Amino acid sequence: PTFRSGDTLRVHVRIVEGSRERIQVFEGVVIKRRGGGISETFTVRKISSGVGVERTFPLHTPKIEKIEVKR
Repeated sequence: PTFRSGDTLRVHVRIVEGSRERIQVFEGVVIKRRGGGISETFTVRKISSGVGVERTFPLHTPKIEKIEVKR
């Protein structure tokens, strides 16, 4: 999907723990997009229990199940 800094996203990430696999949702505001082509990344920030959490994702990783743009 098309998104830019300032947009609110829900990123569904595939987490592998041993032989088990689950989907974890990370929802927050995009604070930056960096790079281009296959190596492009984006950083999402959210507030969790009063603490700011930032997570950087490669845009083209197979670990991302889907990205929902909430605006």
